[in-house]
Amino acid sequence: MFREPQRVLAAVRGGFGGARVLVVGDLMLDRYLSGDVGRISPEAPVPVLKLGGERAVAGGAANVARNLLGLGLRVSLAGVRGDDADGAALLGLLDAAGMDHAAVLADAERPTTSKTRIVGNRQQMLRIDAEDTAALAAPMADALGAAALARLDEVDVLVLSDYAKGVLTGPLCARLIDAAAARGLPVLVDPKGRDFSRYRGATVLTPNRAELALAAGADAADLDGLLAQAQQLRGDLGLVQLVVTLGELGMALVDAGGITRVPAVAREVFDVSGAGDTVIAGIAAGRAAGLDPVDTAHLANLAAGVVVGHRGTAAIGADELAAAISGEAALEQAAKIRDLSAMRAQVDAWCAAGERVVFTNGCFDLLHVGHVTYLERARRCGDRLVVGLNTDRSVRALKGAGRPVIGEQDRARVLAALAAVDGVVLFDADTPIELIRALRPDVLAKGADYREDEVVGAAEVKAGGGQVVLVPLVAERSTSAIVGRMRPNGER
Repeated sequence: MFREPQRVLAAVRGGFGGARVLVVGDLMLDRYLSGDVGRISPEAPVPVLKLGGERAVAGGAANVARNLLGLGLRVSLAGVRGDDADGAALLGLLDAAGMDHAAVLADAERPTTSKTRIVGNRQQMLRIDAEDTAALAAPMADALGAAALARLDEVDVLVLSDYAKGVLTGPLCARLIDAAAARGLPVLVDPKGRDFSRYRGATVLTPNRAELALAAGADAADLDGLLAQAQQLRGDLGLVQLVVTLGELGMALVDAGGITRVPAVAREVFDVSGAGDTVIAGIAAGRAAGLDPVDTAHLANLAAGVVVGHRGTAAIGADELAAAISGEAALEQAAKIRDLSAMRAQVDAWCAAGERVVFTNGCFDLLHVGHVTYLERARRCGDRLVVGLNTDRSVRALKGAGRPVIGEQDRARVLAALAAVDGVVLFDADTPIELIRALRPDVLAKGADYREDEVVGAAEVKAGGGQVVLVPLVAERSTSAIVGRMRPNGER
């Protein structure tokens, strides 16, 4: 759940302010040969693929750049390609994407890194890699460094995408990280290999569980121990944060404040190719937009959850990410509605985090502007607002036959959709006194048409050190008046 959902959604819809990002790293050509398999070859016990289609996409660091472009950011890409047909095909894809690739250099001494996947009946059968993973020769590394440094003054974030294909050598990483630090630019790194020391001084590293275990010399199966090692590694390398991707367990944010877990986003998974590229692109975008770090991680997690639902290496688009956020928001709204036991546990958690909990109650039948304004004003009295909602039976007892107009589950769902409301709990009694005693709110809010001595639960809240607040109402707004206008001759 996002801490600031509206701000996150606004950032996505606004293209993250058009922030500028330089991506440096290993470039690849991802090629897919797909078709149907209906028989086994008579020549050898292997399936025969009847080729149905061929496609290619820009992969590796170029896929990070594609994700950033899809989110509306402005991107420059720096790396090395071979002086070959695959290199020309890669440049064509970058041109088609409208990407700045002036810092993509041709190296006649090495091939363009390519991965050719053979896909039969929608299942990957074989992958063929063409690559040279030796470190770049010093002259080429120097030329790439110069080309990248020439663009640092034009960007807001530097991303290093390391696929261990020889481009991001230790000296080149140090040169770029130091230059970015001198300009006050954040440096985000998707790391590889046993030795993370070449990323010393970066801002954020985004290893997966296996990569972190390899670098830390820790047991990947012992998650608590692994995250403790991550904290040690963060300090040793002078990082601001480690974002550890944990697959179905979500993510862990490791920073000076401790370890924060971000739960996974449940999605149907077709292909995890490029999911890490989407993660670091999402974190770069969120950081460029100044989003909360936990919200940034959750955003990246959500984006990765979208792309693994595609087949093959895929890049996220702003529209589908916004749709995923809106879809999750609907689930989060429904999750605000809890029974008393679950609400008590949630209130305890908020209080333990130092948040001030406000409670109010009512029928909220035919929700109108008076209700919405009242709830917004009540929410301002603290950090969280819990609404006690009368059941249908208790509304009838209070308002008479014919009420409520809207059933209790629908009323609860509409209340939960309001940004001002953090929790909804139904109660069937004539008054909410037992609810108030169970939840022990810091603030009890009621409309200013009451006197404090008339407010149910006021004495109990004040006895526990809490506060009673009488909230001003919007004049001439009431459900009863609305119902009266809808009935013939004003009948009640």
